[in-house]
Amino acid sequence: MPAWTFGHQRQCWQNGGREHCVADDPVFRAMEGDLFNLYPAVGEVNGDRANFNYGMAQGVQPQYGQCSTKIDFQERTAEPRDDVKGLVARVTFYMFDRYALNMSRQQQQLLMAWDQQHPVTAWELERDRRIASVVGYSNPFVSGERHWTSGYKPVGDGVVSRLPAPQTAPVAPTETNDHKLSSKGAIIGNRNSHVYHLPEGCPSYGKVSPKNQVHFASEAEAKAAGFTKAGNCSN
Repeated sequence: MPAWTFGHQRQCWQNGGREHCVADDPVFRAMEGDLFNLYPAVGEVNGDRANFNYGMAQGVQPQYGQCSTKIDFQERTAEPRDDVKGLVARVTFYMFDRYALNMSRQQQQLLMAWDQQHPVTAWELERDRRIASVVGYSNPFVSGERHWTSGYKPVGDGVVSRLPAPQTAPVAPTETNDHKLSSKGAIIGNRNSHVYHLPEGCPSYGKVSPKNQVHFASEAEAKAAGFTKAGNCSN
């Protein structure tokens, strides 16, 4: 699911595009780094797909050698190869459901058909299990906990409010277990792994690269943004 697809439904995108969302919107950052939505892709195919909706690319000839994905540039439509159509549908359902996004009726009908025609595979279940072991929850459309039907109302369990502005002056950094504590937020999350670290009891607290840091004022905010506590934390 391209960043544009979910980003343009966020106010931050209207205020300044992707760069503004990355800097100012924890929900966008959670969507952008959501492991369920990240898949390796052939660069040319991914680039040609752009932000096109999914659809049936009727009459389009093979374009990418052994990769049978089709892109209809005139209709701005992308049709993935058959063996991933079900996977594509369930990941899209997950993203729209978790982040309370709006999907057109036409797109829903197409993806519901793909979901039915291409059931969950053994590898899809294994991938879901591996990601769940990191983030602490499964894609409910893969595990069978939820089913997208006509008129489905997204749950939005990954949506949180914008982080509140600090109410007090920043506290000077101190040292704990030889790791520097951040004055930007008591809890540090890693935007790549979606794991957060506490200032006490988490050995990797000071090891998250600054460019990957996401700061939270509480564990509740971190969990609401889709982050889970690092497994090596002692508390």
